[in-house]
Amino acid sequence: MRRGIIANIESMNSKEEIVLPELSFDIVGAAFDVFNNLGWGLSERNYQNALAEELAIRKINFKREIYIPLSYGTSNIGRYFADFIVEDRALLELKVVSKLGYVHAKQVLAYLCAAKLRLGILVYFTKDGVKYRRVLNPDLRY
Repeated sequence: MRRGIIANIESMNSKEEIVLPELSFDIVGAAFDVFNNLGWGLSERNYQNALAEELAIRKINFKREIYIPLSYGTSNIGRYFADFIVEDRALLELKVVSKLGYVHAKQVLAYLCAAKLRLGILVYFTKDGVKYRRVLNPDLRY
């Protein structure tokens, strides 16, 4: 049984080992560079395009707009589309919102479970700068 979503948003004060720390640092750093260059007020698509360019400049492997099937047994019952899968190890989802909501973290957790990935990074671009949350799939361990 899955723990609640709040328990799966990794706290920076946690004494547990940080999952994929170097990759996380690189991804978040790229998002900050994008914001520092473009500022506030663009569409999510524009930030996605710029972040794809920044990841490529940094030679970080990624796939964009990844189809993730949702299965029940042998039947396909739905689908998701993730903004990025980075290095085949982390899911990256971008938002342009004033405040992160429960629904955004829940969305990333659903994507992680369907994609069978451990780490998701939810980056949101606000008028006050870049904010991010790390979301963990409790069903997987590295």
